[in-house]
Parts: sequence; structure tokens; C-alpha cells
Amino acid sequence: MNALDTPLSKDDLGALPVLLVDDDAANLASMQKVLEREGFTVRTASEGRQALDALRAESIALVVTDFQMPGMTGLDLLKTVRQVSPNTEVVLITAHGTIELAVDAMKAGAYDFIVKPFKRHDLLAPVRRALEKQLLLAENRRLKAELDRSQTGRRIIGQSEPMRELLDLVDQVAPSAATVLITGESGTGKELIARAVHDGSPRRAKPFVAINCAAIPDTILESELFGTEKGAFTGATERREGRFERAHTGTLFLDEIGEMAPHVQVKLLRVLQEGEIERLGGTRTIKVDCRIVAATNRDLQAEVAAGRFREDLFYRLNVIALRLPPLRERPDDVPLLAHHFLQTYARKNNKTIVGIDPDALEMLQAYSWPGNVRELENVLERAVVLARQDRVRADDLPQKVRTRGGPVRTITVSIGTPLDEVEQRLVNETLRLTKGDKRLAAQLLGIATRTIYRKLEAWGHADAGGGEDDGQE
Repeated sequence: MNALDTPLSKDDLGALPVLLVDDDAANLASMQKVLEREGFTVRTASEGRQALDALRAESIALVVTDFQMPGMTGLDLLKTVRQVSPNTEVVLITAHGTIELAVDAMKAGAYDFIVKPFKRHDLLAPVRRALEKQLLLAENRRLKAELDRSQTGRRIIGQSEPMRELLDLVDQVAPSAATVLITGESGTGKELIARAVHDGSPRRAKPFVAINCAAIPDTILESELFGTEKGAFTGATERREGRFERAHTGTLFLDEIGEMAPHVQVKLLRVLQEGEIERLGGTRTIKVDCRIVAATNRDLQAEVAAGRFREDLFYRLNVIALRLPPLRERPDDVPLLAHHFLQTYARKNNKTIVGIDPDALEMLQAYSWPGNVRELENVLERAVVLARQDRVRADDLPQKVRTRGGPVRTITVSIGTPLDEVEQRLVNETLRLTKGDKRLAAQLLGIATRTIYRKLEAWGHADAGGGEDDGQE
């Protein structure tokens, strides 16, 4: 397995091999030194054919090649790389940086273009960007594979431990005829679990009929469930089947059953006990054979204690209890769900979006999701619509997600705090924000990198390291 097939984070850029190609040995050694000092994994080749041999021998994430080389030019190598290793990015280096050459290189698939002479930053910046794109694409492929595995035979997305336990229980109870009660917060996907129970049962080829008890007025819910005879009330001009009859031999899903009025609860209890109904306005008893799956976001035991829900009905419904965990209890499922919604709304809005930036994904996983999966779906739809690039970035997320999920970007100090303490807190928080990248922290603070090292050493930090230059050539 190569580096691009394994789960990697933005901190793992150094695990992705970079191939440097240049016939000038001094330039090749100089670039190799710069990249290796930054922690990158470097391979080298002195000409195009040697570079192709390296590509065939190992999965290379990025090729950085000189343009003017004997035998095979950088542009020729680029075109060949696109055939041999389509997923490998290529950055071209040339001393002849004409617009025409840059256009030709971009048309041939170059990721970026560097003009000689260049400073260290001119090399490091496109290398980092190209490798970050590779990480994003690799994560995109990994999530798609996980998504495909998690959706095999079912509509439910989830690989976290709480979801695996729940789905195992669904697989156990689905083949039975037992009544099932699904509990969980709004937006967690209770109907999907109900459908999974139906799809795993011997009734899978029969009707799955759903009704939301909270969305229908009490005066209408009874007729919706049990049906009506002609003349049962003003406006009843014909006989009408109810949901129980439509679900005969199949499954009836009673969503938000905690909202059901007491008089309808009484009639539902009789159906569960006797397996028969009477239409409104009718006198004939009708046998019905349907499995009942109910769901609620309420605590039905508390409702029973308060006298708002019948105790006997609760026990009839609660034969098999399935609790659907809120999204905050299964953050490991957030990347899978986010990727699924990204694909769905990218197709719907005809946009090409390859994935989600690591920083944005961290924010999504850190957010508490009070609205659960439904809220995540809304956030991803918004992000896809607003995305200006080929990926969802942190700026595309709502402020509430960035604030609660993202790293702290402000510090508060009391008046009178010693300046040395303020300075130390500021440096430490900036390093935490940059995940320990001292050069980036120095840039954000407007100081030299060597100043960061000097201060850390003075404060007794174990990772102060040796002296470093300030990143200037």
C-alpha cells in the first residue's frame, strides 16, 4: 500500500514522495536540501527517462522538473507523466518564463510554473499546495470507498462504533415480526432506520407506508390512519382506505408518535392487540396485517408519567427499542456524511468540487450539530453553492461552525498582565493554530523564525530545537 492509499492529514505532507528532475546536479542537490529540511520525502532523477523509471517503481505524488533538459524536455516529461501516472501532479521550472510556455504547460496539465531564479519560498509554496491537493484527492477516494462499503445493501451512512452497534441490532430484529420503537433527536434519520428494518424483513417486497403524527391535525389523523366510509362526516363523499389498509402485509411507520392524541392512542392500542380496525363511520371489522414501527424524539416514559401517553400502548410499542445516537456522539461519521452530501449537491448544482479542505473538515467534526444530520446536510448544501474553488474551504462554512469547530483565533488578557506573559501566550496560541509550524507562526506574528526559536528556548520549551534562519535567501 502506498502513501496515497492511507488516511493522511494535512500534517502528513512529508509522507508523500516528491520527485525532483534536473540535469544540473547542483540545482538538484539544492532543491533536495530545501525540501528535505522541511520534512518532505524526496526522490531525484537527472533526466526524463530516469524519472519515468522512478514513476513506474513507486507511487509519486508530485514531480518538480526543469524545463530545459537534454533528450526529454520538461514539457515532454509532463505529457508522458499524464499517461503513465495520471494522479501525479507536475510543477515545471524554467529560466524562460514566457506567457506562451506557461500556457502550453497548463494546457498539458501542469499544476504550477516556477521561473528561475527563484527563492526557497517560490519552490515550497507550489509544492505544499500540490501535495495538499493530493491529500484532498486521496481523502476523497478513501471516503468514497468507505461510503460505498457503508451503503452496500442499505441507505444508512455510518461506520462509527455507535452506528455499527445500532445497525447490528437492526439486522437482528428486522427478520422478526416484533413491534419496534425508534428513539432519537430530530434530524438523526429515524425514518432511514425504519426503512432498514422493513428492508431487512420478509415484508421487504410489500408496502412501506409512513405517516408523521405531528404533521397532521388530530381531527384528520384518525381518518388518515383508519380510513372513512362514505357519509362518515360532511364532505366524505366516498369510501377511503386508511394507512393501515395501505400497509397491509407490509410495514406502517408511525413517526413522532409521541404527538398522537389520547383518543387515537386508544384505537391504535386495539389494532396492536386485535389486528383489526374499523373505518370512521363504519361498522364492519377489517383484519389488517402490518408490522408497526414507531419513532419519537420525546421521552415516552416521561410522557407516561405525566399522563400524556398511555402506559399500555407504550409497552406494546416498546417491544424492541432502537436508540439512534445524535451526530455529536459519532463524529467519526461526519466526514462520510459530509462527503455524501457534497457529492449530492455538487451534482444537483452542476459544480465540480473534489473534496473538503482538512481545516474545514476539522471544524465540521468539532461542531456539536444540535440539528444533527439534517443540519449537516443544510451546511454542506450551502457550502457547495458558495464554494468559489474546487473544494469546500473553511470560509464556505457558516460562522457558527467556524466559531465552535475551528481553532481559537483570539486571546483575552486582563489589564495589568505582564508583557512577557502576554507575549508568551500569544506565541503559544499562534503555534497551536499553525500546529507547531514555527515558520508560519513567525509569518503570522511578523517576526523572524529564529526569534520564535530564541523565545521558546528562553521559556524552556522542550521543542525549541536548534537555531534556524528566518527563511530568507
